[in-house]
Amino acid sequence: MSEALKILLLDDEPLARQRLRALLDDLAPKVATQVVGEAAHGEAALALLAMQAVDVVLCDIRMPGMDGIEFASHLARLVAPPAVIFTTAYDNYAVQAFDLNAVDYLLKPVRAQRLLAALQKLPASHPDPRLLAELGQAVRGGGRSHLSSHERGRLLLVPVAEVLYFRADLKYVVARTVDREYLLDEALTHLEGEFADRFLRLHRSVLVARSALAGFEKAADDEPEAYGWALLRGVDDRLPVSRRQWAAARSAARSAARSAVLGEA
Repeated sequence: MSEALKILLLDDEPLARQRLRALLDDLAPKVATQVVGEAAHGEAALALLAMQAVDVVLCDIRMPGMDGIEFASHLARLVAPPAVIFTTAYDNYAVQAFDLNAVDYLLKPVRAQRLLAALQKLPASHPDPRLLAELGQAVRGGGRSHLSSHERGRLLLVPVAEVLYFRADLKYVVARTVDREYLLDEALTHLEGEFADRFLRLHRSVLVARSALAGFEKAADDEPEAYGWALLRGVDDRLPVSRRQWAAARSAARSAARSAVLGEA
């Protein structure tokens, strides 16, 4: 390669980043690289990438906040994302999951020859964001902490904990927080499966955060689009509830209210 590969190091351990820098220096006669930035967690890395283009991210998996797999799932939605090579200390079971999903990875402690081989395979294909989301669930045992929204050429991160509800809108999904709405390129059914412990289906087009439910009211006879309406905390929006989901939604609201009372006690 005539031009040096621009590399971002993403790892919450400074010593791990230092080791990668040393390995890249050792490999300089065989592959030209330039470390253009370092980050200790996924959100910081995304902020850096908004200002600095890179060719490849050497990305740790276990990090506080946004982990490496979730970081890669946000990157994969960009028009021209950098390649990602994971660095991991996971056991054989988790490594098998990476193999099955064709995700390139380096086992820690990273060895020079293995790093060289990974860099020489570039450019690599980019895993699908939904594949990465499923891989993240398999490895970490839970859903993402953030969702991606593209707005005027920018990548915005939407904290899942702040979302009050999701509403299907033509080919997009709208995520509503107290402050504003975000457009997501997501499938409502996929969000329902990934965040089943946090969100409840009210209608074929609506998922609501269990903690956001404030109450319900029956729909008037001249409101055919809903059997009833869900009232929310923090916003004036009313969400349609289908006849099929009416009993389950009200039961979930009562359970959430009891949990809140017990939490305050």
